[in-house]
Amino acid sequence: MRYYLSEDSFLKRLETPAVYHLKNDELYELDGEAFELLASCADKKGGRVDNRDFRIFCLEEGLLTDKRVVVKRPPVEDAPAPSLRYLELQITDRCNLRCRHCYIGESSQFHELSVDRIRGVLSEFEQMQGLRVLITGGEPLLHSSFDAINDMLPEFSLRRVLFTNGLLLSEERVDRLNVHEIQVSIDGMEKAHDLLRGQGSFSEAMAAVRLCLDKGVDVSVSTMVHAMNLGDFEEMDGIFRGLGVKDWTVDIPCSAGRLAENSLFRVTPEVGGRYLGYGFGGGIHSSAAGFGCGLHLMSVSADGRASKCTFYTDRPAGRIEEGLRACWMRISPVRLSDLDCACAYLDICRGGCRFRAEQTGGPLSRDLYKCHFYGII
Repeated sequence: MRYYLSEDSFLKRLETPAVYHLKNDELYELDGEAFELLASCADKKGGRVDNRDFRIFCLEEGLLTDKRVVVKRPPVEDAPAPSLRYLELQITDRCNLRCRHCYIGESSQFHELSVDRIRGVLSEFEQMQGLRVLITGGEPLLHSSFDAINDMLPEFSLRRVLFTNGLLLSEERVDRLNVHEIQVSIDGMEKAHDLLRGQGSFSEAMAAVRLCLDKGVDVSVSTMVHAMNLGDFEEMDGIFRGLGVKDWTVDIPCSAGRLAENSLFRVTPEVGGRYLGYGFGGGIHSSAAGFGCGLHLMSVSADGRASKCTFYTDRPAGRIEEGLRACWMRISPVRLSDLDCACAYLDICRGGCRFRAEQTGGPLSRDLYKCHFYGII
């Protein structure tokens, strides 16, 4: 009997050969023999899988099927080292809210990437063996050509995640979205969230979460710790788990943009660090031992700058007109051995957020929020 690589599964030549299941957001590392076996199944004629245990595992995980599959598959090429797996793609910096912690800050001029530039970036990211693109803003749904971008997305074998404040997600719009996952910002229960993001925004954001879940779309939630939501985390945890949210990411915003002007919302490392234990789900697929955060991540801003994350936009590695790969190769990985850290948690913590560490010390300093989380200060 012949088997076929499923329509949601794509082979990737990362540091270790792998197969990525887009819909389930799972990455499976393979040895050379397993990779070649699945490569034969990616052919339109299918392939034989004589190893019974391996065959059963792949069928149960949705990597293989006994039904013929016809799907466009991009070339499987060697990824750069380190591999670029996650791309934050800010398609516009225009927004319908003025959140008091927004890192973008105030601007009299708005930017957005053209549809052609977005297509070029996604095409090169796919060629570099990318896994997941986070489509963000501002508010990405405010892009003047969002419908055209949305129609283009299925061209690429990437997991597509829309990061939104939720206020523009109507039932009709959710039905039309060509994304695998919708990530919504929820920054506390109603009072705390609305103080940060604006009156009425909490109820609309939660309505969007429930709408997407009802439609069968994977939903993740992003929460920033701030001085007004510290008493809300247990309640949020219960609500998000009860609703069936896929991932809950909890982080502490850096003092940049509007947060620098809204000190009332900032939390100290002693206070904020305690809340980094909240959250659940996966999110990141592997990271090499000995390296700090962001090893497989790059950000592209709405004006075309490429940087190692959104907080480093003012120190770009280049512009997308030069090519995504050229920009990526200019970003030096952070080696844990170079940091001013030597605690027992370093391999787990990976030095924390490097931008936060710079704000409280220097480029090689400790992230004090993480230090307080692990109780070493």
